[in-house]
Amino acid sequence: MGKSDGGAIRLDKLLADTGRWTRREAKELLRRGRVTVDGSVERDGARKVCAGECQVAVDGQIVSWQRFRYLLLHKPAGVLTATEDKRQRTVLDLLPPEDRDLFPVGRLDKDTTGLLLLTDDGALAHRLLSPKYHVDKVYEAEIEGDVDAADVAAFAAGMTLSDGTPCLPAGLERLGEGRCRVTLREGKFHQVKRMLAQRGHPVTSLHRVAMGALTLDPSLEAGGFRELAAEEVAALKGE
Repeated sequence: MGKSDGGAIRLDKLLADTGRWTRREAKELLRRGRVTVDGSVERDGARKVCAGECQVAVDGQIVSWQRFRYLLLHKPAGVLTATEDKRQRTVLDLLPPEDRDLFPVGRLDKDTTGLLLLTDDGALAHRLLSPKYHVDKVYEAEIEGDVDAADVAAFAAGMTLSDGTPCLPAGLERLGEGRCRVTLREGKFHQVKRMLAQRGHPVTSLHRVAMGALTLDPSLEAGGFRELAAEEVAALKGE
């Protein structure tokens, strides 16, 4: 992921990770001698620096940098939630080259749309995905038929799928005829679709709207993305 040596990072990547410059622009800044580390001009983009230990500046202005990156993506249909695939487009293909060392937190099916977090913060990814932390994942689904009180009770009690897969208790809310909201605290393979299908309501479309404290930005069109604000990151971390 570009980070090693106890939190050290390449200087050109550090500059790019600020969001102010692309990796190519960072290399040009270095080539022109506009970057200093602890007051000395540095032209080698491969030099490893540590945030909080080294003072990096461009044209005399101190560069602030966060150790990890966090992107909120509105995943469109038809794109794989994967870091690479030889035959099909992945969510990383929607990002500029300098952001393609991030990884998706969890997985949305190819035809599922909505909120997807991409980061290089492995500890946060584990916290968001582990059932023991009880981080809600909220989906809105269009289905065949209409959910009723018995369906809601079955979800709340915890279901065992037809292949023997156990599912933790989950929330189910009717949003209107043929529409519902599902809240999970885990993310098993095709779980929303399989749970609803078992109750006689095959899913025709699925859209994730929230993960923990993070909600999908309504201003993001499908395929759009943005950096998380500092308060959004803090909320995800429970700070």
